[in-house]
Amino acid sequence: MQVFPKISRMGEQAILLQFEPEISEKVLKKVLVCQKILQEKFLKGGVEVINTYHSLLVTYPDAIENAYDGFLQLKEELELAKILDNFKSHLFHIPVCYDEKFGVDLDEISEAKELQKREIIRLHSTALYTVYFTGFLPGFLYLGGLPEKLHFSRREYPRIEVPKGAVGIGEKQTGIYPQKSPGGWNILGNSPVPLFDPNLNPPCEIMAGDKIRFYEISLEEHQEISEMVEKGKFKFRKEEYDG
Repeated sequence: MQVFPKISRMGEQAILLQFEPEISEKVLKKVLVCQKILQEKFLKGGVEVINTYHSLLVTYPDAIENAYDGFLQLKEELELAKILDNFKSHLFHIPVCYDEKFGVDLDEISEAKELQKREIIRLHSTALYTVYFTGFLPGFLYLGGLPEKLHFSRREYPRIEVPKGAVGIGEKQTGIYPQKSPGGWNILGNSPVPLFDPNLNPPCEIMAGDKIRFYEISLEEHQEISEMVEKGKFKFRKEEYDG
């Protein structure tokens, strides 16, 4: 399958590549294959290639002198791209404690959705999620694949402070706050594992295109894993995923 994104200029130093305007794994694979091609081509050129659900922003270190040449160069590269049937990624297993100490919005979600808390936890922890991209905080993973029964609006009034590791739901997505920050997602639990470390290369081990599956842990296990993290002994349980 050939890849022909819409290419347009964004200011003096960037080019935007837009794929089909949908959130799907089919489009994500196109985006990530093209991102890899461009990153390899511009590896030593100081060019940054950032993905979203269905687009790539290619930012150059200096102004693009001839926009047409820039478009043509990208088009020639991407016309060669092929989407492999078996797109290789990794499946990461991430522990989450859903105890009431951490799951501060579980009661509200349970009442609004008319679901028992155990059913909410079961649905959330057995789903297979896809990492679409990272942001708004370093290491914040935007995950697709939240069961429809758990779709829930963001809070009308965001909290001033959401703790590091908080696992929340916002609309059709779920995610983990990699650091303490303001936030408007509904909190189900907490994960003690680090998602971002500026001292590592890459700082975030989990990449767009990878898969996530949560598994439930107790308060005691949360504490044990936290201690492992502090001692630098924690390692993600992961495996290759072909899909």
